Amino acid sequence: MSAEWHDNSPIYRQLKAKVVGMMLDGALQSGDALPSVRQVAADYQLNPITVSRAYQELVDEGLVEKRRGLGMYVLEGASDKLLASERERFMREEWPAMLERITRLGLNLEQLLQASKGGKA
Repeated sequence: MSAEWHDNSPIYRQLKAKVVGMMLDGALQSGDALPSVRQVAADYQLNPITVSRAYQELVDEGLVEKRRGLGMYVLEGASDKLLASERERFMREEWPAMLERITRLGLNLEQLLQASKGGKA
């Protein structure tokens, strides 16, 4: 995890987003332990309450579980659940603005595909 924080959102949300990203990227998989609250707090000079809050949101969303005396673990199916919710969020929140911009610029599918392969649009 990177220790760069920005002012756009609370640090606990940024930390949660970093953990979610690690799950989506496969760096954290079902059954894996999350780094301890104390370790993350020490490594990134955060208040342990901030780390706990991020972890608690992951618990509340059914992505990780607390194992008393053992720590936090990624639940089975967490990455599939995340992928489905992130796809839905993308289609609802990000795609309409992208589509509007694509339409406004007069781009077509062939130009977009060519640009994604490193060519010019």
